[in-house]
Amino acid sequence: MTDSQPLPGQYESFWMATAGATGHPALNEDVTVDVVVVGGGIAGLSTAWELVTAGRTVAVLEADRIAAGVTGYTTAKVSALHTLVYDRLRRTRDQDAARLYALSQQGAVERVAEIVAMLGISCDLERAPAYTYATEPAAVPELRAEAEAAAAAGLAASYVDRTDLPYEVSGAVRVDAQAQFHPRKYLLALAADLRAKGGLIFERSRATGLTEGSPCRVTVESGHTVTARDVVVATHFPVFDRALTFARLSPRRELVVAAPIAAAIAPTGMYITEEDGKRSVRTAPLDDERRLLIVTGESFTPGTGDPREGFRRLDAWMRARFPVGGTAYRWAAQDNDSTDTVPLVGPFHAGSRHTYVATGFGGWGMSGGVMAGRLLTGLVLGEEPPWAALYDPRRLASTLREAPALLRQQADVAKHFVGDRLRTTHVDSVAQVPPGTGAVVRVNGQRCAVYRDADGVASAVSARCTHLGCLVAFNDAETAWECPCHGSRFGVDGSVLQGPAVHPLEQRNVSGG
Repeated sequence: MTDSQPLPGQYESFWMATAGATGHPALNEDVTVDVVVVGGGIAGLSTAWELVTAGRTVAVLEADRIAAGVTGYTTAKVSALHTLVYDRLRRTRDQDAARLYALSQQGAVERVAEIVAMLGISCDLERAPAYTYATEPAAVPELRAEAEAAAAAGLAASYVDRTDLPYEVSGAVRVDAQAQFHPRKYLLALAADLRAKGGLIFERSRATGLTEGSPCRVTVESGHTVTARDVVVATHFPVFDRALTFARLSPRRELVVAAPIAAAIAPTGMYITEEDGKRSVRTAPLDDERRLLIVTGESFTPGTGDPREGFRRLDAWMRARFPVGGTAYRWAAQDNDSTDTVPLVGPFHAGSRHTYVATGFGGWGMSGGVMAGRLLTGLVLGEEPPWAALYDPRRLASTLREAPALLRQQADVAKHFVGDRLRTTHVDSVAQVPPGTGAVVRVNGQRCAVYRDADGVASAVSARCTHLGCLVAFNDAETAWECPCHGSRFGVDGSVLQGPAVHPLEQRNVSGG
C-alpha cells in the first residue's frame, strides 16, 4: 500500500525558488577554445571564471541548466571546518597535510568574499562562525582533539561548551571567519561576468564523449564537438572514467527541510553534528523579521532507504528543537565521499597531460568547488599551488589507509549489482503498481522500471542503469529512479537527472496497465 500522507513543505530548493532562471544556448556548432569545462556547478563555473580572468578562452558544457544540479540543492555553507577532518588528517597523513587542507579551504572562503566584493554580487553573503558539536559527553575528547588539530593547522579554531543553539551541547569546535551565501545568486553573477569576459556557456549540452590528445575533443549528444588544449571534468561524479574513479567514490543523498524562524531568536552560526545520523543547521535571510532555518540530515544511498519517512523524521527533529513556523521547503542534496575523505582534484589519471577532474567533495562542495577552481587553474597555467599533491587523484588508492574503505565501497556495489538481480521483483505484475509510484517488474523476461501516474497511466523504461548496468530503484519522495551503485538518477521517462550515466534508460512497452 502506498503512503498517502502528505510530506512537509513544498518540494523545491529555496535557492532554486528564489533566483532567476537561465537560458544559455545549446551547443549547435563545433567550437575551439583553450579550455573546455564539463559541468556548470560551482566547481565548473569557478574553474571557468578563474581561467577566463587569467586570459584563457573557455567553454562550459552543462547537461541541463547551470547552477541547477547539486549546487542548486546544497545547504550553501562556505566553510573550512568539515566536521572532524583535521585530527583525522594529521593521524592518517601528517600535520602538514592538515595545514595544507586548512590553507586551501580557508583560502576558498576568502576567495568567495573577495569575488563578491570585486564584482558587487548581491548573494546574501554573511560571515559567521562554524561549529561541529555534540550533545553526548562521550564525544568531548574527540571534539577537543579536533579543535587542537584545526588550530594547529592554522584556523581560528577553539573548543567551546556554549553555543547559541536553543538546546544544551556537551562541547563544540568553533572556527571563526567562515561564510554562508545564496549559491545560485553568486554563481549566476559569476556566469554573467564569465560571459562578459568572453567565456562561452552552453546549456542542455550533455557531454557524451572525450578524446584525449593534442588537442582534446569533447562531444555532446547532438554530435557537435568542442576542441581544446585542456579539458576539466567537473560533473560531480565524473561522466568519463579513465582511472576507475567510480571505485573510489561513494554516493549519498541527504534530505533538507526549511522553515521560517523569528530573526531575533535564530542561530547566528552554522552547525553540524554527527549525532542522530548527522544534522546540519544554518539560517538564511527572508525579510526584516524572519530568517529561514535550513536543516539537513537523514543520509542514505540513492536507491535505498525510505526518503518519505526521512523527511518526516528530519522535520520532527527541527520542530522539537526550534520554534519555527510552517515548513516552507523540502529538497534533497547528493554528495560523493572519497574513500580517504579528501577530494580528488587534479590530473584525471596517471597518463593525463591535458585532462583534469574535480570530484569527491564529501558534502563540502562550496569551499571545495572554489578551491578546485583555483587549483585547476594553477595546473592549467603551470602554476601548481602548494596543496596540489594533497588532492591529486593519482595518489595511490591501494595504500593501507584507503584500502578498507575502498573494499567496503566495492562490496556494497557488488551487493547491489549481483544481489538485486537475485531478488524477486518488487511486484508481480504491472497491474499491481499503485498510482503515483513505481516498481521494478519482470515483463516478458525483462526487468522493467514501471511508473504509474496519478491518473493511472503506466509507463516503463529499462531497469538497468546505463552507467554500468546495476538495477535502479524508485524514490517515491522525489519521483525518480535511482541507481544504488554509483548514484545515477533518472526521471520516470528515463531521462538522465544526474550522472555518472550519460544515456537515458531505454523505453519499454508494457501491457496490463
